[in-house]
Amino acid sequence: MSVICGKNAVMEALRAEKTVDKLYIEKGLKSPQANRCVEMAKKRKIIYDFVDKRRLDDLTENGHHQGFAALVSDYEYSTVEDIMEAAKESGRPPFVVMLDGIEDPHNLGAIIRTANQAGAHGVIIRERRAVGLGNTVAAASAGAINYTPVAKVTNLKRTIDDLKKEGMWFVCADMGGDEMYSLDLKGSIGLVIGSEGEGVSKLVKESCDMVASIPMMGDIDSLNASVAAGVMMYEIVRQRRG
Repeated sequence: MSVICGKNAVMEALRAEKTVDKLYIEKGLKSPQANRCVEMAKKRKIIYDFVDKRRLDDLTENGHHQGFAALVSDYEYSTVEDIMEAAKESGRPPFVVMLDGIEDPHNLGAIIRTANQAGAHGVIIRERRAVGLGNTVAAASAGAINYTPVAKVTNLKRTIDDLKKEGMWFVCADMGGDEMYSLDLKGSIGLVIGSEGEGVSKLVKESCDMVASIPMMGDIDSLNASVAAGVMMYEIVRQRRG
């Protein structure tokens, strides 16, 4: 993740539709540029915040920000359409991994790495209240971020509903579901993994066709999100192979 600072640089990044993860404007700043930045952020559904000058000083190190700063991804996102096109070109049924609010960049990177090895055509992440692509994610993915498309969407439920119209089935991982070995996970499949703390949200879970649980035989009742994703992905691999 890189920081762009200065009113002109930030406005140009927004105009050029670069992947801006968050916009910061100095609290109390009143100017046409500030108003325009907020308008563009709202239009593109970019999270923005009004912060104290000290916060902007910390973000920009040299303090030469003119009251404007933006966090910009060093990595470009794909689209859901790109992922589906990749599946079509592969000649295999679509296999996507959808993440409902993963917040730890190490988990996201590990999931992208496993998705690559498991033959998933792409990863879909939530735009808000979730970690985006950055250097920590890239390192944790061991380079898989350069080969596995990652799309960011504003509404996971709507995305699921749209992909179901294209013949995909969705399974989410949840402790209250059927044991994963008892489910048919072949064909065009989307795997939904919830956030580290809350799991899969209610609306997203209700949109899924199946709810799968991983057998637990130890003294605690859950796995790390990236581990759970890996276990589920390789059950899908096992079934797709045979």
